[in-house]
Amino acid sequence: MSERFLIQPDLDFVKDIRALGGETLKKCYQCATCSVACPIAPDNKPFPRKEMIAASWGLKDKLVSSPDVWLCHNCGDCTSQCPRGANPGDVMAAIRAKAIDHYAVPQSVSKAVNDPKMLPLLAILPAIVFLVVGLVLQWLPTGSFEFLNFSPQRGDAGQIVHSNFFSHWLVDIIFIPLSIWAVAIFALALKRFVADIHANALAEGKTKKEKIEFKPFLASLVRVIPDILKHKKFSQCGENNNRATPHMMVLFSFIALAIVTGVFFVHLYILGWHGPYPQIHPFKILANIAGVALIVGGIMLYKQRLDKTDELSTYKDWYLLWIVIGLGVTGMLAQFTRLAGFEFLTYLIYFIHLMFVFHLFAFLPFSKLAHLVYRTVAMAYNDYSERESK
Repeated sequence: MSERFLIQPDLDFVKDIRALGGETLKKCYQCATCSVACPIAPDNKPFPRKEMIAASWGLKDKLVSSPDVWLCHNCGDCTSQCPRGANPGDVMAAIRAKAIDHYAVPQSVSKAVNDPKMLPLLAILPAIVFLVVGLVLQWLPTGSFEFLNFSPQRGDAGQIVHSNFFSHWLVDIIFIPLSIWAVAIFALALKRFVADIHANALAEGKTKKEKIEFKPFLASLVRVIPDILKHKKFSQCGENNNRATPHMMVLFSFIALAIVTGVFFVHLYILGWHGPYPQIHPFKILANIAGVALIVGGIMLYKQRLDKTDELSTYKDWYLLWIVIGLGVTGMLAQFTRLAGFEFLTYLIYFIHLMFVFHLFAFLPFSKLAHLVYRTVAMAYNDYSERESK
């Protein structure tokens, strides 16, 4: 006797997928061209055909807990060769957006970050936080120390010093908790995500391992890091392999700037070396190179999205690009105007730069940049499950 299964579709999920860029979903008639065309789909249960079926049926739980939607790098090969114009790449991107929303908590923040109507409020939120926290700290009995100074004095040799406007203590009092917030949200999300993708893989026969072992999984994570850094999967794509270079520029820029921030943090709080640091300082040179690469990479990605008219770009895509380009441009301009002696202008641009940094830290788990974390974990799990070797 054949088995029967009751499928309970989530119609709201189908509507959300279509609203997020997968409006062509229902054109799919399951010819499997997409799975054949994809250059990076595994031989064992390849994507995206099965995801197209599940999305059409509204199987939300199956899709948001699938590592395969993250193994997809949105090459565009499936979309370009689809005979019905169902655009599987856009559907997979929409599923990833829903997966981020599903695992990130609180949901209210996720909805706000991804709602263009909320952008004006989110744009002024960091300004309010900085001003309120700065003014509150000013009222505390801190002696002559000023966290917020609207009439900043120049430093030694008449240099403009940004920390005389917004104290580095004020900046770190805000950004260190924000960093902890982002890490905590990712930790909670990934704990659920890994448990769900393992249960999903067991149900679909992609692995025979009953439970996840930490050390082997960590070893798999280490093995996939070089492929991620080299953007190996991107380079295997046909339609969009030109995205590899700007993606690498943005990724390595963020890595370099994180290293520079860590080094200067040690300089300031442990060694007691206050900035501004000379332009010939090795890590200052690294920061400038990274800043230029961030701007150039962001602009290249922006242009590629404008040129790629056969693929849909959503608010999530543009929001991330605005953050990337905004961070780079305001960071470099804040430095140039400081060196040029434009006092009011450099403080204003520095303030705007801090607003972009706030968005990056506070909303990272809810934005498209969360792809980097989820995709890394999914690729590590794929390696751990030994699916490719079967």
